[in-house]
Amino acid sequence: MNARLLADDSSRPRLAPHRRLQFDKMREIWTVQAPERAFVLDETAHAIVSRCNREATIETIVDDLCRVYDGAPRDAVAADVLKLVQDFLDKGVMTL
Repeated sequence: MNARLLADDSSRPRLAPHRRLQFDKMREIWTVQAPERAFVLDETAHAIVSRCNREATIETIVDDLCRVYDGAPRDAVAADVLKLVQDFLDKGVMTL
């Protein structure tokens, strides 16, 4: 059994191998495609996942989202980013 990956502010998440971010033109939605499953992303989830490129840290992603969504409380944005990234890490959709 593999050890659980835990995200923190210095983590540099990215989609795991064989997972991809894809726009479904027919339904006009963003999804993460994974073997034998797909995850539908809302606007917030897409904003987070699209920034997870293994170059940006969680802290950088939070800072960028706070600039884009002016007035959003930083602590709430940070909590949302960490929750989504950790959930996708636990499901094998992302890696660090």
